[in-house]
Parts: sequence; C-alpha cells; structure tokens
Amino acid sequence: MKKMYYLSTCGTCKKIIEKVGATEKGVTLQDIKKDPITDAQLKEMHNLAGSYEALFSRRSQKYRPMGLHEKELTEKDYHDLILQEYSFLKRPVTIVGKKIFIGNDAKSVEALEKAL
Repeated sequence: MKKMYYLSTCGTCKKIIEKVGATEKGVTLQDIKKDPITDAQLKEMHNLAGSYEALFSRRSQKYRPMGLHEKELTEKDYHDLILQEYSFLKRPVTIVGKKIFIGNDAKSVEALEKAL
C-alpha cells in the first residue's frame, strides 16, 4: 500500500508530491480537509510511528489559541486532537508498505523518495 495524507491547500505538500512523483508512482492521495482521517487510519499511523506525538504538529494555527502550549499533553490528548482538527496532523504523512514518512523535513522527503 502507498498512501499519502496531505492538504491540497498546502504549497509544501504540493511540492513534495511533485518532487517524489507520488501520482506517477501509484500513491493514493487523501486530502485530509475534504476526507478526514478515520480513527482506524490514525491507529495504523500510530502503529508505524510509535506514538501519536510523532504525528502531532505544534505548528498548527490552533495550537496556541487553544492554550495547548501551556498543557502537558498525553498520548490520548494527541490522538483526540488529531481526529478533532485536521491541522494537528503533521503533513504530509506517507505510508509505503510497512514504513511511514512524517512531515516535510529534508531527511523524511529524501527517504520517501528512495522508498518510492
């Protein structure tokens, strides 16, 4: 299975999709704003990533306004917040077989490119 969870309105996601040739290489794209992730999908990501915190984006525009920077969040909090608000998922998240690639840092994008 090759699947990428991304935002169609995110310029960085679009650049990564183009750079790694995701559409040409048969990667299924899921725009998490139009088609929200399910609990089962999030649990699959968690099993591959090892924690919900690894999937959580503190860069979300809702992070500070909700006062989350002042709280000590648990794994359950991360899980619930990601399901409640799509912008809390660190993007893009790509699953290739049994490997997961999270975020847009250079190392992750390079590893994804090699895996595809």
